[in-house]
Amino acid sequence: MKHTFLFICILGIMSACQVDAQQETDSPLITQNQLTLESDIMTPEVLWAFGRLSDVQVSPDGQKILYGVSYYSIEQNRSNRELFVMNADGSDKIQLTESPENEFNAIWHPDGEQIVYLSGTSGELQAWVMKADGSGKKQISDVEGDITALAFSPDGTKILYTQEVQVNKTTQDLHPDLKLTDGRIINDLMYRHWNTWEDGAYSHIFFAPFDGTFSDGTDIMPDEPYDSPMKPFGGLEEVAWSPDSRSIAYTCKKLTGQEYSFSTNSDIYLYYLDSDETTNLTEGMMGYDRVPFFSPDGSRIYWHSMERAGYEADKERLFAMDLSTAELFYLTPDFDYSPFGETWMDDGENLYFVCAVNSEHNIYKINVKTNEITAVTEGMHDYHSVAIAGDVLIATRVDMTKPQEIYSVDPATGEATELSFENKHLLDQLTMPTVEKRWVTTLDDQQMLVWAIYPPHFDKSRKYPAVMFATGGPQGVLGQFWSYRWNMSLMSSFDYVVIAPARRGVSSHGQLWTDQVSKDNSGLAMQDLLVAIDDIATEPYVDQERLGAVGASFGGFSVNWLAGNHEGRFKVFISHCGVFHEELMYYTTEEMFFQHWETGGAPWEKDNPVAMNSYAGSPHHFVQNWDTPIMFMQGEHDYRIPYTQGMAGFNAAQMLGIPSRMVFFPSETHFVLRPQNGILWQREFKGWLDQWLKDN
Repeated sequence: MKHTFLFICILGIMSACQVDAQQETDSPLITQNQLTLESDIMTPEVLWAFGRLSDVQVSPDGQKILYGVSYYSIEQNRSNRELFVMNADGSDKIQLTESPENEFNAIWHPDGEQIVYLSGTSGELQAWVMKADGSGKKQISDVEGDITALAFSPDGTKILYTQEVQVNKTTQDLHPDLKLTDGRIINDLMYRHWNTWEDGAYSHIFFAPFDGTFSDGTDIMPDEPYDSPMKPFGGLEEVAWSPDSRSIAYTCKKLTGQEYSFSTNSDIYLYYLDSDETTNLTEGMMGYDRVPFFSPDGSRIYWHSMERAGYEADKERLFAMDLSTAELFYLTPDFDYSPFGETWMDDGENLYFVCAVNSEHNIYKINVKTNEITAVTEGMHDYHSVAIAGDVLIATRVDMTKPQEIYSVDPATGEATELSFENKHLLDQLTMPTVEKRWVTTLDDQQMLVWAIYPPHFDKSRKYPAVMFATGGPQGVLGQFWSYRWNMSLMSSFDYVVIAPARRGVSSHGQLWTDQVSKDNSGLAMQDLLVAIDDIATEPYVDQERLGAVGASFGGFSVNWLAGNHEGRFKVFISHCGVFHEELMYYTTEEMFFQHWETGGAPWEKDNPVAMNSYAGSPHHFVQNWDTPIMFMQGEHDYRIPYTQGMAGFNAAQMLGIPSRMVFFPSETHFVLRPQNGILWQREFKGWLDQWLKDN
């Protein structure tokens, strides 16, 4: 139940900052939390004390690194984001901003001496500039409405920016005498998406001349009811200036209503500033086409392309087009994985990119002339981005025991050196869990990776309760991720052995493995989970009488299904935003292509054996077998898996007399983003596990 645009989604920089930007500017300043910990074991409060580093930008000369860090206040129940700069070797770190407002989308001015960023409150989000030492701050835009992102043309004479544009009429437009009504008039599908209702406003791209300041620019999609970047998770990686500064490539799905809801057919469009003309470069390519970027000389354009229409988890193929001949080139036919985050080497023949292979994100290099791909780094970690700074690479990286930091990577050896140390003061006080890679044989004799996370001060002579984390998706990478909700280190620090199986459907183990969950959600993927828990239960340090299963989204579906099919293995379940009733999910979700692909058809297609088999595996069909304590956690503004799914599961458990609880968040979505809600989530999560795995 998860979108494939993973890194825009899981980082959530823009959306989080835009929410925070609506806070009052006289709120107290939030700074780095210099906690002195009472224990060396992580707690939920410590997790929320970590600074969240993001959006790393290398200066044009490769000498400096610009980035932002968000700090959270549990007491104020909000975050604050500040900007920092340091030399490319990690020295001379400077905090550039210090205000209760949020500064985001910070980029280098083409001259390399100044930094441009967005700041302000809702209705007043404008562009500002400052020198590289943080001095001389001044507003440089005078644009009606909020700016949401911006980028300079390569020659520095123009600026591209995005903002919301009201295209369709609102209810108040249709009924001008009812100014206070909050009613919505709905005539088509796709009236809400992930966590927002459709309001007739669309993200559009503008460009304007830049001579030190800029004002209202030219909309390159005037009156079009489409989004670019695409909502809800797209950012400026979906837009690109041509090297000659005369055209803009952008990603857009130019469909509306029911067509939009059932399709993944986005395309790459090329807009020419001089002629005001637009060309569709990928017409006839029916899956997602996105993330355009140009060759350094502008002769080619590159992008990511999915082959199969309606399938959001297809392999992201790297394509190129010769702009003079329109000849297409498929660069990764023999590479069974999905690259992202490409950046050019100076020669224009080689690209660095990040890619997940066997649940580990590493840096790779491809020669675009020969299509030869080589690994630059290896290891148990997840790189999120890569850029070039002289003769080194600047990259961001996480793992299950450490939040995101900036590293310098030697491209010849792959050796990484940490530069930022944003959270060293906290990590130095903690004893973190240890992570092990296990390989388990599935029922059909396949090899499945399972992450095992062992508690701090792990003692093999003890017997620990164990918790299985059922990952979401059903596709997507189960890598060495660091989460601020499903945090493997925190879960294990509650004194549990935690396992996370990369079951059928998990990406990065070849496209065939990914495909095998679709149209069989309750089949081999569920058996993979059972095999994984049976495997860890044989270890002498695991108490097989104290096993639990937890998960969110498709992980919640998995927990709900396991609750009726686990044959006594588990003593407790936690289901967050999971599907309980598959048919109702089909009727009430928003991106219909997702559910249609996963089930293989509609509930009324009684002569469709694939669809009927999918619906027969719905968790609600096995509710009569439920006999194990279960907790449901839901956000009211989750429109991907509507909260009524969790209510139905909870109501069923209550009527069956099964110990059950529901933790409901009226202000949250598919995710839990507010600090105090996050703390409550973690406390209830731990309390429910402890009640049934430790206190009984």
